[in-house]
Amino acid sequence: MKIVQANEETTQNILVDLLKRSPNQYKEQEETVSQIIHDVKERKDQALLDYTKKFDGAKLTSETLRVTEEEIQSAYEQTDDHFVEIIRKALKNIKTYHEKQKQNSWFDSTDEGTLLGQKVTALGKVGVYVPGGKAAYPSSVLMNVLPAKVAGVKRIVMVTPCDQDGKVNEGTLVAAKEAGVHEIYKVGGAQAIAALAYGTETIPKVDKIVGPGNMYVALAKKAVYGHVSIDSIAGPSEILVLADETANPRFVAADLLSQAEHDELASAILVTTSMELAKAVEKEIQEFLKVLPRSEIMEKSLDNYGYLLVADTLDTCIDIANEIASEHLEILTKDPFYVMTKIQNAGAIFLGEYSSEPLGDYFAGPNHILPTNGTAKFFSPLGVDDFVKKSSIIYYSKEALKNAHQDIMDFATSEHLTAHANSIKVRFEE
Repeated sequence: MKIVQANEETTQNILVDLLKRSPNQYKEQEETVSQIIHDVKERKDQALLDYTKKFDGAKLTSETLRVTEEEIQSAYEQTDDHFVEIIRKALKNIKTYHEKQKQNSWFDSTDEGTLLGQKVTALGKVGVYVPGGKAAYPSSVLMNVLPAKVAGVKRIVMVTPCDQDGKVNEGTLVAAKEAGVHEIYKVGGAQAIAALAYGTETIPKVDKIVGPGNMYVALAKKAVYGHVSIDSIAGPSEILVLADETANPRFVAADLLSQAEHDELASAILVTTSMELAKAVEKEIQEFLKVLPRSEIMEKSLDNYGYLLVADTLDTCIDIANEIASEHLEILTKDPFYVMTKIQNAGAIFLGEYSSEPLGDYFAGPNHILPTNGTAKFFSPLGVDDFVKKSSIIYYSKEALKNAHQDIMDFATSEHLTAHANSIKVRFEE
């Protein structure tokens, strides 16, 4: 990793570097994704079957696209009972956390004869994309599905790639069953997003698509946005550790590597006031790389997007953290709760040396679907709000409208919208 003296120029250079990982930069792949989406719209199931054979090596039919109850039961038989219990413990924590986010409809009336309010309604159908391929992610199943269940979504449709034998990872299936997914289909990539967005003979069109994926999935979600809603266009994973001289360098190194192992585009950054800590962390990283299995991926990630930034003051560290707006932010300082009050931009904030990032990935309860690529400046983690829509409620009695009608007519007239004014006027004609 690179040890860099932090200043305004180096911070801006890092930001430019990190933005190169954004899905918005994948111009070459956009045409391919566009062709796949068009093909699925036109040929529906047959296109899905052809792409599944081409990319996953699996020969499926419209009848075998959907995961059966027998396959789910088989997944339970192949899954260690202890792991099923862990899934259930994590599920309980995630559900409990998200239940606190739920909003109710509200109404407010006055003696003048008005009633204003907001009606909160769950989305009807939601599609959940769960990655496959290089790794299995039962945790992503829980994080995407449980907020939707808490919100009251009636139908949750999951898509995930299968292997060449047409099988879906057993842990993924168990997590889906435990979380309450209604139907699961063996399809991945941009073609799965297209199927959820437009529908096929077998897979229903949904109202919203959520869940992380590779660049093709991200670009497909971007392409169908507006026809359906999406959660976000997620980029590669990232972590920023903000630490002072009190931090344990072995902990810091381990936490940086926990994100660097995702893929070669992942970002891992330390911002610290201590040059001694930065050097110690660099040494610990080298030791870990000798023994951890995914060291080749981690080395490429750290070479491309890993930084050890040394700043003069804690306030400068905080400014840098807010500017980078990392997906995951760990605060390992003498008083992490004080530093937390100064943080404005972060997807998830982890406080203290025993709140490492994987705690949030799997178990604590808050969602691990987080804003990336600096979008934590204006986006939030996935939550219950992402699975509801809100309708405004307006009621005025005749007397209440009479008291306001001239002001409304004058406002409409000022905008030269005479039909607007007339709509009010006709209600008070002699």
